[in-house]
Amino acid sequence: MGLSEGLLDPNKKAMVVDDCCNMIENQLASKSGVSGIALKAAFAALKGVKPGYIPYIIEQLLPPWFNAIDPIWSEGTQKGDPVAHLIASRSLTADALLSVTDTRVKSSTRSIVRGTYDKFRGSAKKHIEEAIPDFAKVIENYTKA
Repeated sequence: MGLSEGLLDPNKKAMVVDDCCNMIENQLASKSGVSGIALKAAFAALKGVKPGYIPYIIEQLLPPWFNAIDPIWSEGTQKGDPVAHLIASRSLTADALLSVTDTRVKSSTRSIVRGTYDKFRGSAKKHIEEAIPDFAKVIENYTKA
């Protein structure tokens, strides 16, 4: 069973989405300086697209994200510690996640979404890599037997 099937079963899906949204909020709260202010403003703009937009997008992105990182997670499982492996492979993991969002944004009809993403895409990998340990812990919480 892949990550997507295991983490998105109806009994877990809402909790996984909530935990991912909380993780993003915590990541944003930890950002400081001019780039932190800009990220927080961009996130606020995206939240303003419509009520519940961020959880909706997270719910839509999780299945392809989990499919994209499943090979990395599986390799870590074979090595005995998938969380540590995902963290150690944070560059590869970030690339896998960003390949999904890059594809998704290309088909977005919302100019605020495309514009915001394009504006921050250059620094996105760094921010994603910083979030990988927290994202790995969210996954671990729902994959423990």
